[in-house]
Amino acid sequence: MNRRYRKTIIAGNWKMNKTLTETRAFADEIRPLLGKPKWCEVVLCVPYVNIPAAIRYFKDTRIAIGAENCHYEASGAYTGEVTAEMLKEVGVKYVIIGHSERRQYYNETDFTVNKKVHAALEAGLHPIVCVGESLEQRELGITSELIAYQVKAALAGVAAEQVRRIVIAYEPIWAIGTGKTATAEQAGEVCEEIRAVVRKLYGARVARAVTIQYGGSMNAKNAAELLAQPDVDGGLIGGASLKPADFVQIVNAANQE
Repeated sequence: MNRRYRKTIIAGNWKMNKTLTETRAFADEIRPLLGKPKWCEVVLCVPYVNIPAAIRYFKDTRIAIGAENCHYEASGAYTGEVTAEMLKEVGVKYVIIGHSERRQYYNETDFTVNKKVHAALEAGLHPIVCVGESLEQRELGITSELIAYQVKAALAGVAAEQVRRIVIAYEPIWAIGTGKTATAEQAGEVCEEIRAVVRKLYGARVARAVTIQYGGSMNAKNAAELLAQPDVDGGLIGGASLKPADFVQIVNAANQE
C-alpha cells in the first residue's frame, strides 16, 4: 500500500448470498467490531435486492454500498438488468465490472466491460474493474500480456481525469473460491505491471493515484502479507466478506499505520 498517493479500499463481494434478514444480522454483528477505519475505505457489494436495505443498515458504520454488476445501456428492453443510473439513485457508490464469474457464466467480454465502465462513470459511480488469468494462461507464461490487454480494453476511451475514479482488481481466476492464493510476490508483481500499463497510457501522476486491489482468496490470515506489497492497495474479498469477524480482520490489516 502507498497511502501517500492513493486510497486503500477493502471491498466485499457477497455474490449470490444473504437475504435481507441475514444482511441486517451482518450489520448488527459487524457494527461493534469495525469501529471507524482511519486509513482505508470499506465497501460491501451486495445483491441488487439488498441494496436499499443495506444502505440503511450500514449508514452509521462507514461502510459504502456497492453493486455487483450493471448494464451498459441507460434504458431498454433488457429484462432482469439494472442500469448504472438506477444504482446511483438508490445510493450506490461502487459497482463491480467484469468479474470472472460474469465473464465465464454470462458471456461478458472485454468489449462489454469497457461499455459498462463508461456507463458507470457517466452515472457518477466508481467502477471496480476485474482482470485476471486462468491457471492455463499463467502456465503458458502469458499473464503479463493478457492482463495488459484486459486493462487497455477496459480503459479504452476513458479520459485521464476519469481514471482516478476507477479501481482495478487483479483476481487470478485460479485463486477465486479455490482456497489457492497467489503468493504476495506474485500478487505484487502483477499489480505493479497493471500500474505500469496505466502509466504508459496516462502518465506517472495518474498511475500512482489509481487504487489496485488483489482478489482471489484474500483472507484474515494472508491479508497483511498481501497488503504489504507496495502496489497492492486493498482487496476484493469474496468468501471472507460474508463473515463479519473475518472481514474486520482484513480491514484491520489494511488500517495499520
